Amino acid sequence: DSGSSCLPTCMHNHELVCVYVCVCVCTCRYNGSLPNGDRGRRKSRFALCKRPKANGVKPSTVHVACSPQAAKAISNKDQHSISYTLSRAQTVVVEYTHDSNTDMFQIGRSTESPIDFVVTDTVAGSQSNADTQSVQSTISRFACRIMCQRTPPYTARIYAAGFDSSKSIFLGEKAAKWKTSDGQMDGLTTNGVLVMHPRNGFSQDSKPGVWREISVCGNVFTLRETRSAQQRGKMVETESQELVDGSLIDLCGATLLWRTAEGLARTPTLKHLEALRQEINAARPQCPVGFNTLAFPSMRRKDTPDEKQPWVYLQCGHVHGYHNWGNHREEREGREGRLRECPMCRTKGPYVALWLGCEAGFYVDAAPPTHAFNPCGHVCSEKTAAFWSQIPLPHGTHTFHAACPFCAQQLSGEQGYVRLIFQGPLD
Repeated sequence: DSGSSCLPTCMHNHELVCVYVCVCVCTCRYNGSLPNGDRGRRKSRFALCKRPKANGVKPSTVHVACSPQAAKAISNKDQHSISYTLSRAQTVVVEYTHDSNTDMFQIGRSTESPIDFVVTDTVAGSQSNADTQSVQSTISRFACRIMCQRTPPYTARIYAAGFDSSKSIFLGEKAAKWKTSDGQMDGLTTNGVLVMHPRNGFSQDSKPGVWREISVCGNVFTLRETRSAQQRGKMVETESQELVDGSLIDLCGATLLWRTAEGLARTPTLKHLEALRQEINAARPQCPVGFNTLAFPSMRRKDTPDEKQPWVYLQCGHVHGYHNWGNHREEREGREGRLRECPMCRTKGPYVALWLGCEAGFYVDAAPPTHAFNPCGHVCSEKTAAFWSQIPLPHGTHTFHAACPFCAQQLSGEQGYVRLIFQGPLD
């Protein structure tokens, strides 16, 4: 891919080749690909590359005190516009003109052509798109837009709301909107677009930043009391809507991870993760009960455990094959997640299959996969597990909790992850 920026969608696995400047967005929850496979504009990660021709826009003429009919006539022109409805009798329309210095990329739930990256709601632990379709979506059809500079340093800026097929954005009477000190209009979308920039970049030393809300014009605000409250937060003039490596973008139903070309160059590739998988398997770890050799399956297989699959007691970290030892009669309903007693140390806790985290974009280093998230069993490096266990991801309209990036399940236990203890071969 050659291009300007790359947005990795939170939680998928895909290898990017960056020729120019490429940014990647990953969607949290998808471990390398969507449950039914990546197709077209609907996929687990999306690369933003420099367009053959600039399609960016910038504000120009402001039409004040229009009637709704006049506003409609203005917005029907063959150019982009944002309409702010103040009352039934008054609408402010801001026309946008072509900007030859930027490329625009749009993200949302809609499958209409203006959307470059189609996202769907993240349902923790669901294995197929069918699992998510009964849930009413909270993601906006035209959620946000990202403007990337076409020349160095290729700065990328995020704005709430995207233009629809008629090149329009409409903020209705009920939407939070206001006039700024310099006389311009601004507003927030219904459920908002939240952004968090990590401190110390996306690296082994990363620490969580503070979640902020981004307005339609790209200004930064503290969070509202609840996601769709009418009252906006306080403006944070010292912060910017510029995206950096590791920025998290939350669309109220899906969380995206932004990775830059420079950041991806320091990230392990799928080839590297596959080599680590083979290295673990070459050590021939054994089940301490059945004495059978364990092996992580191919990274293409991410759903049904096979007979060599490693399982772990999440309370202590001892790795076994699947067996019924200590499976008390009252606990035998259902294979996974029930409290089981570890044969090695007699600790009781959940007993789950281990799966390698395959979305390389979620790793903060290239160290071996030695730790597993609790309670899902996704395996990654220690620093990666420690990083994600500290990140409060938005959940619903007003709560936050740490979650596994590969499946979005809320983390549990004291740390949210456990060190794996393998037993080597006896021979």
